[in-house]
Amino acid sequence: MTLENKRQAGRAGETTETRNARITMYSNILVALSLEHGISEQALAAARALSSEGGKITAVHVHEPPNKQIMYYMDEGVSEKSYNKAKSSLAERLRGETGVIPLLLESQSAGRAITEFANNNGIDCIVLASHRPGMKEFFLGSTAALVVRHAHCTVHVLRL
Repeated sequence: MTLENKRQAGRAGETTETRNARITMYSNILVALSLEHGISEQALAAARALSSEGGKITAVHVHEPPNKQIMYYMDEGVSEKSYNKAKSSLAERLRGETGVIPLLLESQSAGRAITEFANNNGIDCIVLASHRPGMKEFFLGSTAALVVRHAHCTVHVLRL
């Protein structure tokens, strides 16, 4: 009898309560949100469903400042103004979402910023959405693909 057959045989008499007790719940979840695409109720609902009792949910948006070449042609303070607007917009959109901590990161790469934050802050599950990509990204969006490849924790990808 193979190991998998033994597992299935052991689960044959299992009740729903026993099966649910086996499901790992997460205590520190990061929900990656994009202000440009709205706040995904599905991502927050998934995070709540995956969260253990008393678990922490952090909703993050990555602000991508204009690169230095573009900044040369922009007025001074534009990047700071953009960052502050993103921060207030994130807080406003999460108003009323009890138990969700808003966090704004700044980076030229959303995927790298999400992964680095998760790897350095004890995140045990990342919830993020993947758009319907073109051929360039093929199955996952570029941010989701980068996070899936490099995060040290579970990644729950929602297809929206």
